[in-house]
Amino acid sequence: MQTKIVVTGILAAALVAVGGTGCATEQSQADLMAQAKISKDTAQQTALAKVPNGTVKDGELEKEKGKLIWSFDITIPDSKDIKEVTVDALTGDVVSVDTESTADQAKEAAEDAAAAKKKKGDKEDKD
Repeated sequence: MQTKIVVTGILAAALVAVGGTGCATEQSQADLMAQAKISKDTAQQTALAKVPNGTVKDGELEKEKGKLIWSFDITIPDSKDIKEVTVDALTGDVVSVDTESTADQAKEAAEDAAAAKKKKGDKEDKD
């Protein structure tokens, strides 16, 4: 039994050494997918039911405020606004429906870009 623990520890250390932070991110996403009881397709259909004639622009599985959710950005016909619909990945219930204006979208894009730049800088510092 001890041999398995040592081998597992060595394997985990090797994966971290080879994969760096990217491996941890992929593993986290894989962990989230393993926890989800509602498929992306099912959650997407639930989200689209809240936005008649909407089109999914983006969708992702994430943990937000301790809750596992599918989050979808849905474009609205004849509007520059986006509806963000979140669906509980365990129950399939709609958690929220929010409208993001173009100003909100620009702010979110800037925050995402800054976070990506910081993450890239952190990775380069480790290399």
